[in-house]
Amino acid sequence: MPDKSDRAKISGLERRAYPVRLEVRAQGGGGPTIVEGYASVTEAPYEMYDWYGPYTEVIRAGAFAKTLSEHPQVQLLLNHRGLSMAYTKAGTLELSEDSQGLHMRAQVNATRSDVRDMVIAIEDGNVDEMSFAFRVPYGKSQWSPDYDQRDILEVDMHRGDVSVVNFGANPETSVEAVRAAQLDQLPEEEARALIARLQRRLDGAPDSRRVYPLGLAEAEAHALLLGR
Repeated sequence: MPDKSDRAKISGLERRAYPVRLEVRAQGGGGPTIVEGYASVTEAPYEMYDWYGPYTEVIRAGAFAKTLSEHPQVQLLLNHRGLSMAYTKAGTLELSEDSQGLHMRAQVNATRSDVRDMVIAIEDGNVDEMSFAFRVPYGKSQWSPDYDQRDILEVDMHRGDVSVVNFGANPETSVEAVRAAQLDQLPEEEARALIARLQRRLDGAPDSRRVYPLGLAEAEAHALLLGR
C-alpha cells in the first residue's frame, strides 16, 4: 500500500517552472542587453505530481534570504542546458528576493548567437516561462499531517541555475529528487534486476580505478534487498 509519508524522503536537485513576464532592454552605446524577470514566486500555492498523485506546494517568503546572503554561484541558462549566459560570480547575474519572489536581472551579450536567439524568442513572445534549480536543506521543508501540502522554508541555490524555458507551467520534481522515494516501491524482481545490472557493470570494469562507490539510488536498492 503506497505511503504518502515517503514524500518527506525527497532529496537532491529539484526544479520549478513558472509562467512569467520577461523583459528585454538594449543598453545604449553598445552596452549589454538586459533580461529581467522572476525565476520563482513565493506564497503562491501550485500543484505538484509524484508517485502518489497531486499535492500542493508553496515556497514561503524568505526562502531565498539565507542562500542569497551567502553569494551563491548561479548561472543563467536556456532550458537548464548549454553555456552560461550570465553568472553571479562574474557580476552579470543579479538575484534578489522581494515581496513577489526571486527576481533576476541578467546582462547578456547579444553578439553571441545563442543569446541572440533567446532574446529574439522572448521579444517575440515565443518563450515566457522561467525555472530555477535548487536543493532544500535538511529540515527546511514542512509537510502537512496528511502529506498533501509541502511548505518550502529555505532553498540552497549554490551551483544551481535560473533558466528561460519553453515549457514548465506545471512544476514537477526532477527525476533526481524523486527516485530515492520511488525505489521503496520497486517490486522485488525489478530491484534484483537492478542490483544484478549494477554488479555486472562493476565486475566488468577493466581497471579498479573505474570502480566507483554506489550512488544514492544504488545504495537504496541494496538496502531494499538486504531488508527482505
